[in-house]
Amino acid sequence: MSQSGSQAAAFFRDVRQSSVVWLVRDDDGSPTHLSADGTRSLPFWSTSPRAQRAAKIWGHGLRVESMPLDTWCDRVLPDAARDGLVIGINWSGPRLVGWSFTPNEVLNRLSAAHTMT
Repeated sequence: MSQSGSQAAAFFRDVRQSSVVWLVRDDDGSPTHLSADGTRSLPFWSTSPRAQRAAKIWGHGLRVESMPLDTWCDRVLPDAARDGLVIGINWSGPRLVGWSFTPNEVLNRLSAAHTMT
């Protein structure tokens, strides 16, 4: 399994166990990433240390915040789908890279992770 693949697997396992999702933000909101194909990603992490590393790499006064998984699924994912965003999952490394999924794919994978626990 690739590094991005193992990070994605860890995300779904971790958030199912903790019922918490982590993000980085400033007073204006969370940063997004524009990929080469024009898709905009909104990244999230499964643990506080992972999000803290991202905030440190990106800098610019970003802080780490948690969000209940239910709130994320019920509010953030539908908003992201409406806005045409994909969800970055546990991006890591010095350039913060990893996999992104559509909000519906995230919900499907969370559901599959739940049935496996």
